Amino acid sequence: MPDSSNDSRPQRLDLGRVRFIEVTRQTRGRFEDLFEQPGAPKYCWCMAWRHASREHVQNDEKKRTMMALIEEGTPVGIVAELDGRTVGWCSVAPRETYRRLSKQQDDTETGVWSIVCFYVPRALRGGGLASALLDAAIKHAFANGAGTIEAYPVDEAAPSYRFMGFRDMFVARGFHQIGTAGTRRHVMRLIR
Repeated sequence: MPDSSNDSRPQRLDLGRVRFIEVTRQTRGRFEDLFEQPGAPKYCWCMAWRHASREHVQNDEKKRTMMALIEEGTPVGIVAELDGRTVGWCSVAPRETYRRLSKQQDDTETGVWSIVCFYVPRALRGGGLASALLDAAIKHAFANGAGTIEAYPVDEAAPSYRFMGFRDMFVARGFHQIGTAGTRRHVMRLIR
């Protein structure tokens, strides 16, 4: 992995060489490898918005719970791979696989997929990988039956929830705002 010190510049990626792979039983090792790297979010294992999430659960329990979801065949997201190494993550799955994401959520709706998290290692941030992950997540959701994709990004100046992506990135892809979740998150939708 490239140096991630604060004085290093973001590594420019050849985004044409990046492959996006659904995390499944067969590919979960790529997801594990990414989350086990130094600086990765192994404190959450992307369980913060999942139904099975409980506060104050140890990191290893979060990992076991995520691995169980993958083993059961529950969609959890996609990883980005470059030259055989995993370099990014996006949590994209049917909305019902997450806990309630906004107050205005209508649980009778079907065909809604949610994008709730991105992870790009610090050394690779600023090189377009998050945008490429978003494009791949949109394609993945629609290919797997989504009629609507919902996301919960923040403005770039937001001090928290930045892992959910930035609003402008979604607007550039045709998402429109339908409300807010809390004081920082925008609820945005893209309809096929």
